[in-house]
Amino acid sequence: MNTDDLNFAYKVRHALNEQLDELPASTTDRLAQARKMALARKKAHVEVPLAVRVAKTELAAAGGGFMSQFNWLGRWSMVVPALALVIGMVGIYQYEQQERIADLAEIDAAVLSDELPLNAYLDHGFNAYLSQSE
Repeated sequence: MNTDDLNFAYKVRHALNEQLDELPASTTDRLAQARKMALARKKAHVEVPLAVRVAKTELAAAGGGFMSQFNWLGRWSMVVPALALVIGMVGIYQYEQQERIADLAEIDAAVLSDELPLNAYLDHGFNAYLSQSE
């Protein structure tokens, strides 16, 4: 029920309670009989067991003994893979940088060993020539 329905229900109950003393006895008896019938038809309240959700699973011996030696493993189980990932990414970056430096050094060596006029270095298509010559 939304708040408008609840407010309406409270207003109706309040209005009925105000006029309760002025109702005739026959109406009061009929209302009491209708209430008894409604309560008889009401479904029995069945208690449903609550499902409990366990956030952390542990073995029975987790409080001490053999398993207490491996408690640090649970703490580091996310740190170690993340650290390995970062080290791997840094290694890949360094490798790619070394490959790029080697490629540039090869191009520089090829340019310096050729006998080209100075105007060739000013030409915009010179980079295309270098990439085709590889």
